[in-house]
Amino acid sequence: MVLLGVGPLEADDVVAVARHDAQVEFGADAIDAMGRARRHIEKLASSDVPVYGVSTGFGALAQRHIAPELRTQLQKSLIRSHAAGAGPHVEREVVRALMLLRLSTLATGHTGVRVETAQALAALLNAGITPVVHEYGSLGCSGDLAPLAHCALALMGEGEAYDGAELKPAAEALAAHGITPVELAEKEGLALINGTDGMLGMLVLALHDLRKLLDTADLAAAMSIEGLMGTDRVLAADLLALRPQPGQAASAAHMRTILAGSPIVASHREGDGRVQDAYSLRCSPQVHGAARDTVDYAATVAGRELAAAIDNPTVLDDGRVESNGNFHGAPVAYVLDFLAIPVADVASMSERRTDRFLDTSRSHGLPAFLADDPGVDSGHMIAQYTQAAIVSELKRLAAPASVDSIPSSAMQEDHVSMGWSSARKLRKAVDGLGRVLAIEILTAARGIDLRAPLKPAAVTGAAIFELRKVVAGPGPDRHLAPEIEAATRLVVAGAFTGRPNSQEIQKGS
Repeated sequence: MVLLGVGPLEADDVVAVARHDAQVEFGADAIDAMGRARRHIEKLASSDVPVYGVSTGFGALAQRHIAPELRTQLQKSLIRSHAAGAGPHVEREVVRALMLLRLSTLATGHTGVRVETAQALAALLNAGITPVVHEYGSLGCSGDLAPLAHCALALMGEGEAYDGAELKPAAEALAAHGITPVELAEKEGLALINGTDGMLGMLVLALHDLRKLLDTADLAAAMSIEGLMGTDRVLAADLLALRPQPGQAASAAHMRTILAGSPIVASHREGDGRVQDAYSLRCSPQVHGAARDTVDYAATVAGRELAAAIDNPTVLDDGRVESNGNFHGAPVAYVLDFLAIPVADVASMSERRTDRFLDTSRSHGLPAFLADDPGVDSGHMIAQYTQAAIVSELKRLAAPASVDSIPSSAMQEDHVSMGWSSARKLRKAVDGLGRVLAIEILTAARGIDLRAPLKPAAVTGAAIFELRKVVAGPGPDRHLAPEIEAATRLVVAGAFTGRPNSQEIQKGS
């Protein structure tokens, strides 16, 4: 159970609700805060003084004062008109994260929604009802309007929603769980749609995944050092301390632990004529570490956002209802774009290590393309093509979306963040990185196996043991695509992080 109070939500809570269907409920402090704010809104609603979001139109139409008898229709019209998304349906976990984060803002008592409206939205989440949200529609300012409007539409009993895995009219989904559609009151329409919850939810999920993937990248690089007869001397702590970047120190320490006691590395520690390894081996801690530092910075921004109450207008503790610009997605959009750069670079370095295994001039005694019978067999030749295609896509995805503002709402919203687009491309990039690392692990494991009778380190050996449960060892060419998918599933599950609990993560996935 995730308790929603007036304080910040934890990143782990977002993952628990989005991916593992944890239930939510409001704490007593949230109930009290929402009740106080609602009383302020009701007082303003009865006044003759126009208040934006309470008794006026929206956006460029805010100059019109709306009579009390039209305000219910105003709320319905707002949600219906803003639920204007198009394209494929967004993933269930993203929609659940978005709904949870909106609930967290409602719980702060700064939006003015009725307690029963907030509880109805929580009931949708707890029932496993996932409103249909579309790929396109959000400019990231004022927040993720269209995605959130589709969720509010379902709360009204309109539009479509998934009840578990079944797509049905939202009214049917609500009825199946005994949830009464909500008739929105003053201010509630804006409160339900004016936030950066979609882009923030995707940021939190991406950070969770990237921490595992960067550990996996360390393991993959360590396996490549073994399989390519590289050295671990460049991982020494005193060398890394000469450049006091925390991320590279963490990656190097992780790789040292992974390679500890490796008979393969020890076998050529003396008498190896090579002076230096290639950059893709030697500089792995520097690249992986810079990515770690970027993740840590992005996590700091995400933590601040998880403590935020984003709405416009906002109800302050003293009863004032003030317009503001906190819904602008720039803080989130920038780090979403930033993260796409190290994702592309870590994948690019992984592809270069993989390619070295396949070239007899650089693989130090391994067969061409790691083939069983080169010429008859092609080995992992085309697996590297797949990596290259993904890496090329990741480089394109690293171009920022947040610089591409397009004005909207008759120039009232004349600068937008495009944070939703930044988040969507980062999700694709994170998926691509997992696939690239899976192919490197497949290739490095095959290279290490071909070094027999030399043995790998205990940690890399354990990783190969896990891989061999689903992918056979070296031999004549086989259908390779299913093996890549099997390895990718293990990567996503966290089986190759090189951490003590990696097998437990894999078994529990």
